[in-house]
Amino acid sequence: MKSFQSFRLDTANQCLWRGQERVPIPPKAYDVLRYLVENPGRLITQDEILEKLWTDTYVNPEVLRKYILDIRKILGDRPDKPEFIETVTKRGYRFIAPVIDESAAEPPDLPMSHTTEGQATKEKVGHETAPSERESSSDKRRPWRLAIMAVLAVVAAAGIGGLFRHARNGPNPPSLNKTSIAVLPFVDMSPAKDQEYFSDGFAEQLINDLAKVPGLKVVARSSAFQFKGRSEDLRDVGRRLGVANVLEGSVRHEGNHVRITAELIKADDGFQLWSQTYDREINDIFAVQDEIALAATEALQLKLLGANGQQVASNLRSANPEAYQAYLQAKYFSVRGQSQEELSKALAYADQAIKLDEKYAPAWALRASVQNMMAEVGVTDATEGFRKARHDAEQAIALDPTSASGYLTLATVQIECDWDWDAANTSVTKAAGLEPGSTEVFSMRSYLSRVLGKLDQAIKLKEPAVALDPLRTDSHSTLGYLLYTAGRYDEAQAALQKALELNPQAAFVHLTLGKILIAEGKPQQALAEIEKEPLEWGKLTGQVLAYHALGREQNSNAALAKLIAKNDTDAAYQIAQVYAYRGEPDKSFEWLERAYKQRDAGLADIKTDPLLITLRHDRRYAELLKKMHLPT
Repeated sequence: MKSFQSFRLDTANQCLWRGQERVPIPPKAYDVLRYLVENPGRLITQDEILEKLWTDTYVNPEVLRKYILDIRKILGDRPDKPEFIETVTKRGYRFIAPVIDESAAEPPDLPMSHTTEGQATKEKVGHETAPSERESSSDKRRPWRLAIMAVLAVVAAAGIGGLFRHARNGPNPPSLNKTSIAVLPFVDMSPAKDQEYFSDGFAEQLINDLAKVPGLKVVARSSAFQFKGRSEDLRDVGRRLGVANVLEGSVRHEGNHVRITAELIKADDGFQLWSQTYDREINDIFAVQDEIALAATEALQLKLLGANGQQVASNLRSANPEAYQAYLQAKYFSVRGQSQEELSKALAYADQAIKLDEKYAPAWALRASVQNMMAEVGVTDATEGFRKARHDAEQAIALDPTSASGYLTLATVQIECDWDWDAANTSVTKAAGLEPGSTEVFSMRSYLSRVLGKLDQAIKLKEPAVALDPLRTDSHSTLGYLLYTAGRYDEAQAALQKALELNPQAAFVHLTLGKILIAEGKPQQALAEIEKEPLEWGKLTGQVLAYHALGREQNSNAALAKLIAKNDTDAAYQIAQVYAYRGEPDKSFEWLERAYKQRDAGLADIKTDPLLITLRHDRRYAELLKKMHLPT
């Protein structure tokens, strides 16, 4: 028995203890740790460890680095401030914690648990020979996406295929089933650290592909990527994301060489269900062997493959590897922000991908999405931007009728530009059939229901979107706004407070909280809340409302004058709102007409907005709904 700090290494029974608690550790990681502990204080080279533990078998040093990373996570060690394992750059490792030999009695035997069974299975899996070691690399060339299919097959086989349940008493409660997973961002291990777009794209495509599995809860990218670059306890990750399983890994891409390491981990105890490293020489990014997929599924059949296991096919293919690279770079910039610089870079790379492969449907869908965003935030002319987006979305669908992103992007144009609600519903329904577990699908369906005045349905559809994207601020703020419009103030405040916990500077949240307080007859508290609103025109809108509720008409008029002077071209709907609330219908309809001509996004709330309730019996209200093709 070897002890170090709070840990004991039981060399007789091949296990690790922390106090009286057994700590899950993969068999090979245990072997590496034992060798280091048995040689404390001595610099041990990578070659020495590989020779001692992998006798007569060639193993890439990347495998050892992966096990060192596993051990550090298990021990809670930090590479920048190590307490146990010190890395000596380009030389090896040193175990620096004091080690004591113990002669105390062994801890009592524990009954066989799922952890022990899992370790036994992994040991058997680890000694199987992958098909890649038995066949020539020139026999079966297939698209690169089969690497992702390999990982997806493992995840689906791991029992992740049951029904998804969302608890109503909280936006991100711990998951009580095994049908939930978060794909964390893969780490860029490339020498120059310049392949982040590639590793991000790989993880994101896994998320998108897994969303196609019916009944599977897959956490959205925006929440999963909150953990990028952070060393977090996976139990905390699972708790915060509300999932039972976590998939993480790394990508090392250099020239014609690609190495992918992936591992599937139980979030509650950190037990590793499966791991694999794919190390291949390739001529281009799409030339990889069928055997990668086969190796992953065959190795896990003994333990994990059940009747519910399901292969997931991806449609992210191009005949041109350079087009795929350009696509990944476009995707990388498209999610970094909504500035003109970021969106322009995304558009340029999407253009490049299409020039390299005119039949590459994902690139067309992505370019349509970027052009939608540019039109929405005013980077380009709205009419022209939406026209281009519609063309590209239709082209993506024509090239690939199974493109959910193509249908969602087309639906955005149909909602925000065409006001063609039937066509938008058709597009969203098709996307839902292709990716039933997609948070974007839930959110778009919720938005469409909101526009049509179906508030209860909008809320029910937004709730699973929040559960799938629990760390995304605007998911909670949007749900809070919907609950406010439905008059469910306590629930709305809870959702809005969650948004502020995630981002204290979140836009619109304080404004909505202020509206709730006004509706509850608390105008002074509402004003104090509205003063915290970081968005200037949002604060001005709230001030007009709160001052009017307080009977301070001079202050209300001053705030309204500022709002009109600064935001007459981008806040026409909000100006119409405050006029309606103040009992000035003629002025309100004047600004609603401006909002109509400007295609103001605020008009999405015209059927449900509590501030417009005094207008609903006016013939002009019915006429406006008719012009917007909305039911009266």
